[in-house]
This record gives sequence, C-alpha cells and structure tokens, in this order.
Amino acid sequence: MLTVCIQAGGASSRMGEDKALKPFLGRPLIQRVIERLTPIADELIVTTNRPEEYAFLQLPLHSDLKPGRGALGGLYTAIASAAHPHVAVVACDMPFASPTLIEAMSSLLVAKEADVVIIKSDHGYEPLHAVYRRETCQPAIEAALELDLWKVVAWFPQVKVHVLNEDEIKSSDPDGLAFWNVNTPDEFANAERIASGQ
Repeated sequence: MLTVCIQAGGASSRMGEDKALKPFLGRPLIQRVIERLTPIADELIVTTNRPEEYAFLQLPLHSDLKPGRGALGGLYTAIASAAHPHVAVVACDMPFASPTLIEAMSSLLVAKEADVVIIKSDHGYEPLHAVYRRETCQPAIEAALELDLWKVVAWFPQVKVHVLNEDEIKSSDPDGLAFWNVNTPDEFANAERIASGQ
C-alpha cells in the first residue's frame, strides 16, 4: 500500500511566485502533479505550511511536525503523516513526475528489501522523487533531527538505500524528465512547451 505525498513547501525565490500555484497549461502546477500520481496512490496527501492556499485541492493537508527544520523536517512530516507503509515523496514543482517510475521504485523497495529507493543524478540524490519505507525511515530521520542535522540525506547511513541504475531509470522514464523540477520562469515556460507537445 502506497501513500503519495506531494511537498508544497519551499520559498520559490527564483520563480518570484509560488511555483505550486502558478498556472501550468491553464491550471495550478501542483494539480498537474497530483493528477499524474493519483492513479498509483492508495492515499494522497500534501505537506504545506500554508494550508489555506491549498484547501481547493480537497486533499489531506499536513503542516510541518518539526517547524523550522527545512527540507529534512519536511521529509519527516511527509513520512510521519502517511497512513501506509511505503511512502512516495514528490516535489510539487516536477511537471513530469512519473507514476511508472514511482511504481517501479515501490516494487524495488520490496524486491531489494530496501528502506529507500532513490535516483542519484549529476546534482546528487533526488529525495523528492523517491520511495521510503515508513517503519525504518521515520525513526532514522527523527534521530537525525535530534542530532541537529540539516542535510536531507544525513540519515542515509542508518538505513538500506537502493540507488537506481541507468537501466532501471530508462525503462520507466525514457525521456529522463521525471525528476526535473522547474525553478525559474524560463524553465517553467520550457516545461509547458514540452508538456503541450506530449
């Protein structure tokens, strides 16, 4: 059973406005991400510290359980708020978030007996398009927060992490767009062009 959590935090400083609510092909970007992932979710939740702005989604909204702890606190909230044992955490600014890839990652979590299934790109780990085992990850993140660690992957040495290889990614995400997040108006416009041509 899979909980999909869409994270709608972050300052969107490079965009100049809230990315999640910015219209993407005529509707809020977060709505596109939700619609893409709804078919694979046994539960779908949103983490946000501005729940009044996201009430229109008519989904369970969860504010930070560990306020002021940045991305790691947000990840903790996502995993701790999930009802199901496997949790896919996806950023709200990923217009090509892939249900196929998330499903493959969820299957690998079981097959590899892993606690985290994640992609590692040239920029490092992609924790906001990854799948987590709630039972083992929640206490590991909590321990990291208690040690005043801030890095979102600071707790990885405490759990079993399976990093997807290129073949595993390409079979589910041949275009390589799944974990592309849009940070600037130019990237946003480019993503709209690609999406309208799909």
